[in-house]
Amino acid sequence: MSLLRDLGGLARGFGVTLRTFFRPPVTLRYPEQRPALAGRHRGRHELQRHENGLEKCVGCELCALVCPADAIYVEGAENPKAEPVSIGERYAKTYTINMLRCIFCGLCVEACPTEALQMKGEFELTGADRRSLIFTKERLVAPRPTSAPDDSWMPS
Repeated sequence: MSLLRDLGGLARGFGVTLRTFFRPPVTLRYPEQRPALAGRHRGRHELQRHENGLEKCVGCELCALVCPADAIYVEGAENPKAEPVSIGERYAKTYTINMLRCIFCGLCVEACPTEALQMKGEFELTGADRRSLIFTKERLVAPRPTSAPDDSWMPS
C-alpha cells in the first residue's frame, strides 16, 4: 500500500514536470527586455509642477505625517511675494525622501491635497552609497515646462 502511494506521488510529480517543461519561459533578459509594468505600479516619487512652472507642493507636510516608515521630511516656509515658488501661501522649503526607508505604500500620494506628489514608473532605484538614495527636493521636482500655456488661470 505504501509503495503504491509513493509511485502515485512520483507519477504526479513527473506529470507536473512534463507539463511545465514545454511551456515558454517567463524569464526576461533584463535590461535588454523591460518588464511590462502594471498601470498602478508605484515607482519613484516626483513632485509635480503647474503649467506655468510653479510647484504644486504647498508645504502642508501631510505626506510626512501619514508616512508609516517615517521616510519623508518636509519643512514648509512662507512663500515670497516677489518671486513665488508655489501658488499657495506656503511652499516646501525642504523636501527629502529617504528611499532606503520607503515601503512604496502610496499613502503619501493619497494624502497630498494638491496632487503634487506622484509615483512614477521608474523602478531602478540603486546607488553606490546610502547618501545617493536620500532624494532631496532638487532631485524630486519635475523639470520646468518648456513652453508657457496659452490660457492659464494661475498667476504668472
